Amino acid sequence: MTGEVPFAAFKSSMGQKENTVDMMQVVGKCDILFVCLDTLRYDAAIEEEKSGGTPILNRYGAWEKRQAPGNFTYPSHHAIFSGFLPLREEARSLAEQEMLFFPKSMGLGNKVPKGAYGFETSNLVQGLHNDGYDTWCVGGVGFFDKRSDMGKVFPSFFEKSYWNPSFACPVKDSTKNQVDFIINRLDKNEDDRKIFLYLNVCSIHYPNNFYVENEKNDSILTHRAALRYADSELGRLFEHWKSKRGETFVVCFSDHGTCYGEDGYIFHGVNHPVVNTVPYKHFFL
Repeated sequence: MTGEVPFAAFKSSMGQKENTVDMMQVVGKCDILFVCLDTLRYDAAIEEEKSGGTPILNRYGAWEKRQAPGNFTYPSHHAIFSGFLPLREEARSLAEQEMLFFPKSMGLGNKVPKGAYGFETSNLVQGLHNDGYDTWCVGGVGFFDKRSDMGKVFPSFFEKSYWNPSFACPVKDSTKNQVDFIINRLDKNEDDRKIFLYLNVCSIHYPNNFYVENEKNDSILTHRAALRYADSELGRLFEHWKSKRGETFVVCFSDHGTCYGEDGYIFHGVNHPVVNTVPYKHFFL
């Protein structure tokens, strides 16, 4: 059939794309931070990058344009915690992905790509735990609210997980409250293990209208204002982490975007280019 690609040809191409960082030189030597700017649109991130609205994140390189692994938080995070981070925008198959984390049991031929960290557990968090990491989760959106059974799923991956109502989407100071909590927790930490921290920043998720004075509805303008607010708080987190810890590798990304009426689409959980296209970057503090 015209256009068919033999499985053997696809399989042989796995692992050919070189990583920009060798995770085997990271795992066990560095703390690892995942900072998820939940719901952040790529176009909003780029506009704030260009205008200087996100000076903290701008210090650590330009945003990459990537494909979201899911169109709302729950499926996207199942993929992310399984090692499937947002896919390179130009990639036309998983063989063209930059695999930082690789689930051995799901990979073709079970061969770990060069530069990737391979794990055999049900998710990368537990893989890192088995390799000596103290694993922390600081939640934001409802899928991390442990008052419901579904909200317990992702926190259960971690050795230590934290959520309280002051971290939630309707709270204007949610990111400040999360950062304050992490700083306090870090100051009291006496465990000498490396830390894997997952932070779910939910200020950009709806509602975000309160980041623009007198606005009653969410819009791309309030979305961008929420990003500027989150950026201002992340500076405190990064600086304190650097002062307290050793070398640290950060993966910063959005899990999906959201719509504000484009082509008649509202919010997310639907497939639209602004939902399926996300910003991504990784860097060392």
